[in-house]
Amino acid sequence: QLVLFSGKLNTIAGVVTTFFLLVYATVNLACLALEWASAPNFRPTFRYFTWHTCLLGIAGCCVMMFLISPVSASVSLGFLLLLLLALHYLSPSSTWGYISQALIFHQVRKYLLMLDVRKDHVKFWRPQMLLMVQNPRGSARLIDFVNDLKKSGLYVLGHVELQDLDTLPSDPLQPQQDSWLSLVDKLNVKAFVSLTLAPSVRHGVRQLLFTSGLGGMRPNTLVLGFYDDAAPQDGLARHPAFTSAREEVPLGFPPLRAPTAPKLLSAREYVGIVADALKMLRNVLLARQLESLDKAWELRRAASPPPTIHVWPVNLLRPDSARYADTCSLFLLQMACVLNMARAWRRAHLRLFLCVEAGAMPHAQEEKLRQLLKDLRIQAQIQLVPWDAVTRLHWQTRRGPPGGPAPEEEEEGSVNYPANATQVSDEYVCAANRLVLEQSPTPAVRFLYLPRPPADTSLYPLYLHQLELLTRGLGPTVLVHGVSAVTSTQL
Repeated sequence: QLVLFSGKLNTIAGVVTTFFLLVYATVNLACLALEWASAPNFRPTFRYFTWHTCLLGIAGCCVMMFLISPVSASVSLGFLLLLLLALHYLSPSSTWGYISQALIFHQVRKYLLMLDVRKDHVKFWRPQMLLMVQNPRGSARLIDFVNDLKKSGLYVLGHVELQDLDTLPSDPLQPQQDSWLSLVDKLNVKAFVSLTLAPSVRHGVRQLLFTSGLGGMRPNTLVLGFYDDAAPQDGLARHPAFTSAREEVPLGFPPLRAPTAPKLLSAREYVGIVADALKMLRNVLLARQLESLDKAWELRRAASPPPTIHVWPVNLLRPDSARYADTCSLFLLQMACVLNMARAWRRAHLRLFLCVEAGAMPHAQEEKLRQLLKDLRIQAQIQLVPWDAVTRLHWQTRRGPPGGPAPEEEEEGSVNYPANATQVSDEYVCAANRLVLEQSPTPAVRFLYLPRPPADTSLYPLYLHQLELLTRGLGPTVLVHGVSAVTSTQL
């Protein structure tokens, strides 16, 4: 109006025309985005509408803007960009939908169809995690740790609800979905959420292993918390993502299980889940005491030496089959290296322990292992650990069956490692535990070899008991078993 009072209408004619043309160009751009997104509800009534007419409208408006006034056109485009940024970062959530979500869905679907699992190669392998969570209140730090371990791969938070849909009026998982998605946002982890109903936890984990993911993006590694008698701790309320917020934790998760309350699954069922995953060719990680890992404190100690990651790539429960180049050992090395490559863990140092016996040419074994690390491009410090005193507890002389013929004389020092896991004594497992515990300095986390569960299901409780003895008092520990090749010496 001030310009009109001055009697110079032509002063604003170019600016007004430019903004009108910009509006028309924006409308054409919105129609073009809806057309490319293939949204079924977008049904224009203009008879000659195509994406070609949208492009023609955008191009015509832009050309006319700069022909009228290049300065006004540049200023209006800059103003439009500032307005879009302000709306993106400052505006509250709207109810009319986002065209960006439709475009992202269209592009993701197209690229997922192009992701051919038949063209997978070990050079481009990456961990794709399925972390089973019973209650996020007791698994906040474990969720954060696995987020560091995924290395830009797929990450799925799985949960099994023990209910029967036939006896329910509606799906009980739908109300929980928002709580889980809010949890992912609050913890700032790049993860999907997959919930299922099942009559047992084991059946639910099977369902998620079969159905989680899409196309070439499917979990190849199952992560479980450890099965022990430790009382669950509410780490969610103490997590920085919630303690720094003004409001209380608004997530609708139930309180943690009381220490005296019965568990949702038995020890036999827990080991059965591990066996099922290995049968389905999934790698398995068992995480113990990860809730005691204070990553912020461990990784930000400026005045002290950098934290360490201890790696034991040998089957401590079967020293007779100890090898450092089998599939499981290489997968364990890969997992430790992937964690060290994460931004939050780059200050940490890898320390690899080589268990040696007297008279076994330890320096030759060390040089061979060092060459393997060089070929795999893994930087780690190798430390020799004599363990004759530990393996001596495992040695047994060959004896014949009761009442049978006496065995032949053996040379002095000849030993026979039992093939049956039931002959591994608790005394030996405790000695192996002390061997791991005595290595200093105390690491931020330990990676240990996870043996395959026995074929006899009646031995499942004994197997879990041995794992409990092996990892007792070690602090944050990850037991690892790999079933697929994940390393390559080629770039």
